[in-house]
Amino acid sequence: MSRRHKGRNVNGILVIDKPIGVTSNGILQKIKQLYGAAKAGHTGALDPLATGVLPICFGEATKFSQMMLDSDKAYVTTAKLGIRTETGDSEGAEVERRPVPEGLTAAELEPILEQFRGDIQQVPSMYSALKHQGKPLYEYARQGIEIDRPARPVTIYELTLLAIRPDELDFAVKCTKGTYIRSLMEDIGEVIGCGAHVSALRRTLASGFTLDDARNVEMLEQVRETGESLDGLLVKPDAALTMFPELALDGQNLQSILNGQPVRISGQSLTGPQSPTGLLRLYGENRFVGLGEGQPEADGMVTIIPRRLVASS
Repeated sequence: MSRRHKGRNVNGILVIDKPIGVTSNGILQKIKQLYGAAKAGHTGALDPLATGVLPICFGEATKFSQMMLDSDKAYVTTAKLGIRTETGDSEGAEVERRPVPEGLTAAELEPILEQFRGDIQQVPSMYSALKHQGKPLYEYARQGIEIDRPARPVTIYELTLLAIRPDELDFAVKCTKGTYIRSLMEDIGEVIGCGAHVSALRRTLASGFTLDDARNVEMLEQVRETGESLDGLLVKPDAALTMFPELALDGQNLQSILNGQPVRISGQSLTGPQSPTGLLRLYGENRFVGLGEGQPEADGMVTIIPRRLVASS
């Protein structure tokens, strides 16, 4: 007996301003319920302590969740100096307290921060969702088990000191995927000499979306109560894929791609980039049809291979 998906077919992306104190999955389930959607997923969890940009994908947009997860992120965060916690943030139990150097200045902190800009190696927190033998690290941590964690390469594009208070520092951070802000603040605290943990964290950029694009849950609930449709708040999946070049196809080339077949085309026939390589946003008949991969050949031709196609609306 076949199972039927509950909910309606909804396609697109909704950018949520996640509130504090709830999990990303909790918000996802709430939004999915508000839309009555059959299929939805988020693109990178935020801890309950964290707020800010959380893109929710519906339907066909979920095909691109991994690409969105791989995008750069940006945050504003507060580091509480002098206290280390189990989790690296204010939700964890205190494990150590040390005196904070008095009268810290931006000039004194600058050479410390410079150590953490650019390409660095970062050891993930034991309270992260990274998996070891199929289990998230935080499950081991809650059992008091320490797992050896090799350092991983990440890139800190921007690390800007925004404010200094006697025992707190505010920062703006822009970084690659997989960067743990908790670990970054802990490491900075160690170099300062007093330890630190994250007491506030707000994501300001994810998948190319900013806080200006984000909607709060209360507003969505109010709109829903009036009986109005929320579908007009959705953006199309390709709005999160602007990091990939655009290529327009027509005629038989378009039909072949839509049928899942690769096509060979010359640079002269392209209406997009002249030598497309790597992932490309494919368009045809005035709509986004999905992602393809361009592979150049020795004879000057280019093979376009369909990778992630979206259903016609």
